[in-house]
Amino acid sequence: MKIEIIVNGMLYKEETSPDRRLLDFLRDDLGMKGTKKGCDQGECGACSVILNGKVVNSCLILMVQLPQHSEVETIESTDSLVLSLQDSFVIHGATQCGACTPGMILASTVLLREKPHLTEQELREGLSGVICRCTGYQKIFDAIKDTHQKLSD
Repeated sequence: MKIEIIVNGMLYKEETSPDRRLLDFLRDDLGMKGTKKGCDQGECGACSVILNGKVVNSCLILMVQLPQHSEVETIESTDSLVLSLQDSFVIHGATQCGACTPGMILASTVLLREKPHLTEQELREGLSGVICRCTGYQKIFDAIKDTHQKLSD
């Protein structure tokens, strides 16, 4: 099938199999390795991307399910909020093994875009779909709160 998809602001016109997963399309066809392959079952959130403004597990999305000109944002995005969150994750030591980091940053991006007055509970619920096995989450929360504070100033 022929697909026209916008990834990180660039239009791609590609031929792909309808049963190909968005995760594999991004990693293998477009070479965007920042989207991590974790459990392959939608449980861990390592493969999270932003699809048409919402966080999704790209391992669960088939290419045939995407409307033409769907917009996908990956960790390779040059969006200023994504970049600010990346910086904050590094500063706060929230990037231990790195498996969950892209998913955490993209889930955080959507949260901060949707909730200008983000509460602790909203933060915790908003990140509940991405599992971190290394940091204990506190450094991640600190990084996001720091970015949120900087945006509010």
